[in-house]
Amino acid sequence: MSNRTLPASHGRDLPRAEAVRVASVPAGHVYVRHCSEEGAPDAVVRLEDPRPNGAPSTSQRWWPPVMLDPDWVRAHHTEFDVFHLHFGFDAQSPQGLSSLVRSLRRYGKSLVYTVHDLRNPHQRDPAPHDAALDVLIPAADHLITLTPGAAAEIERRWGRTVTVLPHPHVVEQPRLSQPRPRRDRFRVGVHAKSLRPNMSLLPVVRTLAEAVADLRDAELQVNIHREVGDPGAYAYAPDVLAELRSLADSGLLRLHVHDYFDDDRLWDYLSALDLSVLPYAFGTHSGWLEACHDLGTTVAAPSCGYYAEQRPCLTYGHTVDDGLDADSLYAAVHEAHSVRPHWRASAAERAAERARVATAHRQVYRELLR
Repeated sequence: MSNRTLPASHGRDLPRAEAVRVASVPAGHVYVRHCSEEGAPDAVVRLEDPRPNGAPSTSQRWWPPVMLDPDWVRAHHTEFDVFHLHFGFDAQSPQGLSSLVRSLRRYGKSLVYTVHDLRNPHQRDPAPHDAALDVLIPAADHLITLTPGAAAEIERRWGRTVTVLPHPHVVEQPRLSQPRPRRDRFRVGVHAKSLRPNMSLLPVVRTLAEAVADLRDAELQVNIHREVGDPGAYAYAPDVLAELRSLADSGLLRLHVHDYFDDDRLWDYLSALDLSVLPYAFGTHSGWLEACHDLGTTVAAPSCGYYAEQRPCLTYGHTVDDGLDADSLYAAVHEAHSVRPHWRASAAERAAERARVATAHRQVYRELLR
């Protein structure tokens, strides 16, 4: 296997004064922010996300990313040394991405691409994302991904060697170190969000309702965003909401319909769960799983993608081709209830990991500049 993980020290490190300027797409996302060392200069300066047209001046919104426009590269190529793409190119055509690559080549800028998604969770049809990957992965000067399984798939499909770096922590201090709240009941949770296309929600919820009903002192909580019940919203799904309400009326689950959580409310929600079930039928990696690892909430992850390689978790069979293996999900819930696994990263472990990730990124950038 030619996939590689960068060591802590690799090659000649340039003086810290020679900062590498990175056009990161995006820069403000929590993953990208945590690829820098906390509280210490690491000689990498990431340009701020340009405000998209129509976004108010007070907004921190970074999408759609302005940096993906070849004209932006032409106008700002003297302001950065390396272009690092993470995500946000869902709406870009292969032709548009090819134009971006040509613009970067024209001005001698290296392209780093972190492959977060081999299957886009926001697109039912894999073809558009595959077409984008067919442009980006061969064109990148350096590739990064989060798990060995994803790296092996990239090598198999495109013949490219990939650096494997873990996902840094999601939850910030002091919340990262706070003890978990004490609870009298075992709570299983599914957050349906706004019914992302990769979710197969109702089959998972039906199985969980049955599994939880067999357990003493256990309850099932399902959360879903309010827009699922809004006829004017893209996520409108009245049949899904009607079945969830019927199950709640029957006493098989607690249903919470709400607006988007901010970070504090999301951490409160996750900390109040003993088991968070990811109802995904396709996908690759998960920031949600990382947040659970930060907070000590056990995760039951599907067998699709490479979720189970990110952090210790329970798994169950669930793919877009084979559907849901209800027996394995039932078994995962019962195992979580009987064993009560405790897979929480310490704050010190997460800080050390973040420092290693930051060092690895700095080395990638500087090797490309050399």
